[in-house]
This record gives sequence, structure tokens and C-alpha cells, in this order.
Amino acid sequence: MRTVFLLAALLMTSGFPASAQQDNRASEADRRAMLDRLHIADTRPGADGFNPTAPNAANYDEAKTGSYTLPELMRLSDGTPVTSPELWQRRRAEIVELFDREVYGRVPATAPAITWRTVKEERATEAGMPVVKRWLEGVADNKAWPQASARIALRYTMPADAKVKLPLILSFGFPEGFKFPGPPRAPDPGPPYTDQLLQAGFGYAVVVANSIQADNGAGLANGVIGISLRGKPRTPDDWGVLRAWAWGASRALDALGRDPAIDAGRVGVEGLSRYGKAALVTMAYDQRFAIGFIGSSGAGGAALYRRNFGERIGNLAAGGEYHWFAGNFLNYAGPRTEFDLPVDAHMLIALAAPRPIFIGAGTVETGDGWVDPKGSFLAAVAASPAWEVLLGNPGKIERTDFPPVLTATLRGPIGFRQHQGGHNNRDNWPTFIDFARAKLAAVRR
Repeated sequence: MRTVFLLAALLMTSGFPASAQQDNRASEADRRAMLDRLHIADTRPGADGFNPTAPNAANYDEAKTGSYTLPELMRLSDGTPVTSPELWQRRRAEIVELFDREVYGRVPATAPAITWRTVKEERATEAGMPVVKRWLEGVADNKAWPQASARIALRYTMPADAKVKLPLILSFGFPEGFKFPGPPRAPDPGPPYTDQLLQAGFGYAVVVANSIQADNGAGLANGVIGISLRGKPRTPDDWGVLRAWAWGASRALDALGRDPAIDAGRVGVEGLSRYGKAALVTMAYDQRFAIGFIGSSGAGGAALYRRNFGERIGNLAAGGEYHWFAGNFLNYAGPRTEFDLPVDAHMLIALAAPRPIFIGAGTVETGDGWVDPKGSFLAAVAASPAWEVLLGNPGKIERTDFPPVLTATLRGPIGFRQHQGGHNNRDNWPTFIDFARAKLAAVRR
């Protein structure tokens, strides 16, 4: 399973050097240059997810996860307890600053303006109903640095002739026609998630993550990051690719909000794996998104860094993933460790409060142990005090003990469910849609 996703990651890069080997060399040169700027010789190896007898083999044993103390969520930097919505807003700003500086990087003032145009529009039938489909392109203003460019691909579908504004779920995804490598995959059981959304009264949209920013270090001189850098190398707190993808989702929301058929106050964001990380970062930074569906996001997303289970911070700092983060993040896989991080995943999840959020994953036994499903649930529990301060008793998480597989936790504002389908969101879409319908009903326009 993991091999398939690593190979898919190589094939997802587009518009940059044709050879993956060239990309790898350029990425490693960029990574080495950042390490030099940080005065770090190298980062620690991550977990080996392929060889269970390796000295650094990935741990999937709960007895070996280690002990840890999480950074304080509900206390200001001066020690004041956070006991009110007003104090939470101050704490929220402090947490955002920490993630900006140490993890995901800052969006610079030179980030390009995006001009949207409709490329194509057609009427069709999906899920047994008439729909309107639109393809949009967001062109990044690169007049300040023409050597770089970005054209954000966004497509969306809405039920036709609806009498009221409808909610919509925006997913991070791939270009139309993209196929995972390897033998043909069996068709998904049941209707596709897009049909499920339409039948539930939602529209759906896909923003192509790689059209915002390529998923490799070689591409940092291009895309929206390249335009913003204007030929200069990244500084240690400049934005990484996850932050760029989240920023691109916000620009997509700008465009979607102009369609009178869409209720801009009820747009959610969804993603799986690295795109699950991006969806969570999007929820954290852009409070206009009404709900999030965070699937199998693992380390760098909803899973706790301090828990020794599956992927480790050394993996995130290696050549295939370092570009997702600010340069400063590499410090924590070098002279410092995850225990020195001033933040952890519970603080990222808490930035979504008071909005509802659904976190899901597969099971260790069915191939999703790398993303540490339990670590994501524990992070959600540790994040829940933010909802309690903002919402009172309705903000309480439904349960604090790890739910059995296939048991959905939906009554509170933080939903969670482990399915048995491996590394996918497919098996959790029906549950998420039920969660979203219930939670967004309160904000219907």
C-alpha cells in the first residue's frame, strides 16, 4: 500500500523537469542549501516503513509509543489561563505565529494576486439529477517575476435549478484523467462520493494541488512560491508547499463564493493523506471554511508528533517531504527533536474551533498504521478544550476513549471514525456527509 502512494507522489509532479531523477537532485540541492542556512549538518533518519527488522523500523506497537507531555493549549504565553472566547482569540494568534515560524511558514506579502476565468461550462446529468459543471482557471500575476508561473485548476459541479443556495465541499485532488500507477484499481463499491454529495444537497469541487505548487523541492522556484520569492531562495520561515496549497484553496473559495448558487458560508474542505494535511492547514488558517474532512493526514497533519508510531519527523524532513514545511521545521529533525517543538497537532486542530471538523483514517491492520489513527484521535481530544471555551457544553467531544473500529463519534463538534478500507477517504464519505448535513444545518442561509 505505502509503495503505491510513494510511486504516485512521483507521478503527481507536472510542469517541471521531466525526469524524476532530475527532480530528486534539484530537491536535494535545495534541501542542502536550507540546512546550510540553518547551520545543520543533516537531519535524523525517519522511520523505515518497509523493513520491520531495521534499527529504525516504524513502530506499530502501542506499548512502545513512549511518554510525552503536550505543549499547553489553553494558556497564554504569559501564563494566563484561557477561560473565555476573548482570551482564546489572543491564544489563537499566538499559536498561528508559532506554526508560521516553526512549521508551515509565512505567506509573504509578495504572494501573487489570482485572476479567475471560466474555461468551460456544461449541463449534464449526475446522480440522476441535472447539474451544472464549470471548469475555472486562476492565473497568478507574475509580472514581478515572469520566470515563474501558476495556473490554478478548479472544477466544480452544482445541482441545477436549486431554489436555495447550496453548500459545497472542496477537495484537494488531481488533474482530470489522472490515474494511480500500477494495475487498474477495482471500482469503488457503491456510488462515488460525488454522487453521494449531490444526492445529499451539496455541490462538489476539486482544486488541483499541483497546479498551485509542485509537490517537490525542485519546483520551489516555480508556482506561487516561486513567484513570491522572485528569484531568491526561501528564508527559514518562508512558506512551504502545504501552506501554499492551503492558500490556493482559499483563493478557490474566493472564486466559488462569487457563484450565486453556492452558499459561501457553508463551504467545506476535504483531503486525504498529504492532502489531508493540506485540508487541516486550510481549516486552521482560513476561518471562512465552515467544516473540514481530514483523512489519514498523519504526521504534519492531525497525528501527534510526540507519539512514536508510524511516520516520524525525520521522514518529514527528508528529501521527499521537507518542501511541505518551512525551513525552520528541519531544526526539529536535527539538533532538536519533536519534544522541543513549541506546538503539536492538537494545537493545529484547535485552530479550527468553533467550526466542526471530522477526522478519519483506516486501521493499522488494513494498511493505515503509517498515519497513526490513534494519534490523530488523541490530538483531537487534546484540542477539544478550545471548543468548550467557545461553545460551552455543546463543545464537548463525545468521548475521550479511542472508539472501536467502525464506531462513528459524531455528536460533538469533532467527529472521528476509523474504517477498514485502508488508506482512503472513500469508506468515510457517507459518515462525513451525515456529520456535515447535521452540523451545517445550523448555518443555513
